[in-house]
Amino acid sequence: MKDQITLHAKWVVKAPLNEVFYIMTDFEKWPEYFPKVAQSVQVIGHVENNFELTATVKSFGRNFPVKMKTQILAGRGFISDNESPKFGTSGHEELLLCELLEGTEIDYTYHRS
Repeated sequence: MKDQITLHAKWVVKAPLNEVFYIMTDFEKWPEYFPKVAQSVQVIGHVENNFELTATVKSFGRNFPVKMKTQILAGRGFISDNESPKFGTSGHEELLLCELLEGTEIDYTYHRS
């Protein structure tokens, strides 16, 4: 049985919520926006706000494939259930946005089950 792990952080980006939302939900451009984290992302299907993605992500100096079932929350971010077949793990990810006077708060949680 794998250990459960939860990562959680909040930070503020000095940019309007709509700009942050656009970048965070432009999945296929993640490698351009976040080159240290995403090597490739492909949308392989979607119905309305529900997307199925395949990605190669970077972590701890290694690249590995991930399958993502992601729901865009209009103007608020996204939630995603992810599987990493290489490691036999799965997890739930939430990236939630909140507009503040000084910019946009990003509230990120990843829970590996």
